[in-house]
Amino acid sequence: MTTNTQPYVKLAQSLPPRLLRFFARYPPQAIVPQSQPTESISPSPTSESTAANIAPGQDGLTVPSPFRNQKHSVTGKWHDPVFSLRRQAELVKLARQHNVEELLPFSVKSTEFRLQRRMENGLRVKGTGVGQRVKGKESERTMKGRAENQQADLVEHRLEKRRQAMLEMPQLVADWKEKGHGRGWKKWPK
Repeated sequence: MTTNTQPYVKLAQSLPPRLLRFFARYPPQAIVPQSQPTESISPSPTSESTAANIAPGQDGLTVPSPFRNQKHSVTGKWHDPVFSLRRQAELVKLARQHNVEELLPFSVKSTEFRLQRRMENGLRVKGTGVGQRVKGKESERTMKGRAENQQADLVEHRLEKRRQAMLEMPQLVADWKEKGHGRGWKKWPK
């Protein structure tokens, strides 16, 4: 083995079988040479065929991404990706854990794409933009700390009513217990 492939061999030995199978079927473009003359590969009598020895992408043809849908050149029909979005997400998570995510083909589930989309679109939550506030409920919007000047009297009145009701709550509970209000209620034992 040459010295430039040694790190890749050590890396491949540490990867889980699922990633190894994926990279065997779809070798990363960073590892596979872009163009290699076909004359340098000569079939040996023991090999089955030259096509089996040539990895995808070495013959100068582009390998379709297994993460994208493809349009058939003859029929014009679209074919689904080889890997569904769920399986793409699982592969990306697994590759991220083993620090080889950049070797995967482009996917909408990749961390780089998700960060780019987040930067372009933001959180997409109403009220989180510059100068915006989350709407909230009316009672939250008109609380004392958030009230505008014209609503200050309304807020003061509402808070005073609430404070007064809380002070009268023990007496209200005692009256209910004594009178037995409500359907099926009996007089509470003392």
